[in-house]
Amino acid sequence: MAEQHYPEPTVGALIFNAQGQLFLMRSHKWRGRWVVPGGHIELGETMEQALRREVREETNLEIRDIEFICFQEFIHDERFWRRRHFIFFDYACRTDSTEVLLNDEAQDYVWVDLDRINELPVEHYTAVAIDKYRERNSR
Repeated sequence: MAEQHYPEPTVGALIFNAQGQLFLMRSHKWRGRWVVPGGHIELGETMEQALRREVREETNLEIRDIEFICFQEFIHDERFWRRRHFIFFDYACRTDSTEVLLNDEAQDYVWVDLDRINELPVEHYTAVAIDKYRERNSR
């Protein structure tokens, strides 16, 4: 991949099922840690369109009730498998889908209750988004 000249805007989805469990996937790009699905925003695409596309491509899930949670800056952090500068736009959403089909970005997935999230090696930026979601929904 060519050297990056500008930060790359990306979207991430905290996806909750009907039981209120959060979808996480384990990714080699994040050194085997648990993350939420997401990725870059394509030229001409809205953030919501990108979120729906990325979730569909990575998990086969359809999402609804999309709500912005937070943004985060990621600047050349070694937690990712290559040197990049991202701006993360994280969202919470719901799904009624039950069949998950992972693409090659994920090695495994789990639906987890939020009170058990600390039992997994969750990637740092994913953990921040989860904490922001909890803060917002504890009021």
